[in-house]
Amino acid sequence: MTENVSSNQRPPVMEDVAAKAGVSHQTVSRVINNHPNVSAKTRTVVEAAIAELGYRRNTAARQLATRRSETFGVVAHNMEHYGPSHILLGIQEAANAAGYAVNTVGLREVSEKAIQETVEYHLAHQVDALVVVAPQEEIVRTIEQLKPGVPLVAIGDIGAAGVQSVGVDQQRGGWLATQHLIEQGHRNIAHIMGPADWLDAQARRRGWEAALASAGLEPGPLLVGDWSAESGYNAGKKLLAGSECSAVFAGNDQMALGVMRAAYERNLRLPRDLSIVGFDDSPESGFYFPPLTTIRQDFAELGRRCVAMILDGISGNDPLFSVRIQPHLTLRSSTGPRPVALARS
Repeated sequence: MTENVSSNQRPPVMEDVAAKAGVSHQTVSRVINNHPNVSAKTRTVVEAAIAELGYRRNTAARQLATRRSETFGVVAHNMEHYGPSHILLGIQEAANAAGYAVNTVGLREVSEKAIQETVEYHLAHQVDALVVVAPQEEIVRTIEQLKPGVPLVAIGDIGAAGVQSVGVDQQRGGWLATQHLIEQGHRNIAHIMGPADWLDAQARRRGWEAALASAGLEPGPLLVGDWSAESGYNAGKKLLAGSECSAVFAGNDQMALGVMRAAYERNLRLPRDLSIVGFDDSPESGFYFPPLTTIRQDFAELGRRCVAMILDGISGNDPLFSVRIQPHLTLRSSTGPRPVALARS
C-alpha cells in the first residue's frame, strides 16, 4: 500500500521525502538541486520517494530564503524572425537546464521609452538577471545607459561600451560566405543585405566587402531586403534583370529562397548559371531546390554561453566581458564554379 498524501491532507514536504527514502533532509536537498556529491543509488531512491509522495518543490519558500526569483527577464524584438526566435529558444533551454525560468517580453516598438518600460517591468517582478536581444542600433544605445542593478547580458555582436555581450561573429560569417564564392572562381558577387539598421546585417555586409577587398575585387551590386523571402525575390528580380553577377550572397536563408525563385523565373539553373549562399542554416535550407549552401549559427551554444555569463554575474564572479561564437560554412549544392557565360532569357 502506498503512502501518497491524499487531497484532504497537507502536501508532502522535504522531511516526508527524507523519511520515506531513509536519508537526511540535506541529501534530499542535494538531489533536488542536482548536486554532484550524491551516489546514483541514493539519487534513485530519493527520486522514487519524490514520485511516490507527489512532492513538489516549494519555490516560494526557496525564493524567500535565497532572495532570488530564479527567473531571467528577456527583452526581445522581431521574435517572428528565425534568428531572434532561435536565440530565445537557446536561452530558454540553457536557463531551464540551470534551474531558471525565463520571462520574455517582446517590445511593441524599438524606442528608448519602450525598452526602459520593459526593463522596469522585469525589475518589478524581481528577476535575477536581464537578457536583451539587441539586433538594432536603438536598442544598443539605450542599454548602454541602463543601470538595472542585476546582471545584464546583451545578445549580439555589438561591441557596446560597458555592456556584457555574447554573439555570433557576423562579419566572419559574411567573410566565409563570400570567400567560398571567390574560391569557386566568382568575381562579380552581389549581396542582398538585411535591414540597414540591423547590426547583424551591417556586419555581414562588412564581411562581404572585406573578403572581396582581400581578393582585390570590387563589390558587386548591393541591394537591401527585410529578411523575408518576398524581399529576396524582389531584389533578385531587379538584380538578375540588370547585372551580370555570377553569384549572390543573401543575408539570410529566407531571402536566398526568394532569389532562387527569381532565378527560376529567368530559366537560370543553380549552380550552373548562378551560385547562391544564404545565412542561418535554417532547418528548411537543406530542402530547398537545390539544397542551400549557407552559414550556420550555433544558437544552442549562444544560449549556453549567455546563461553561463549570467550565472557568473549572479555568483559575484568576474565574468568574460564579451564572447564571440564562430559561425561555420555549411556546403550544399546551390554553389559551384563560375560559369563560362551567363544564360539570360
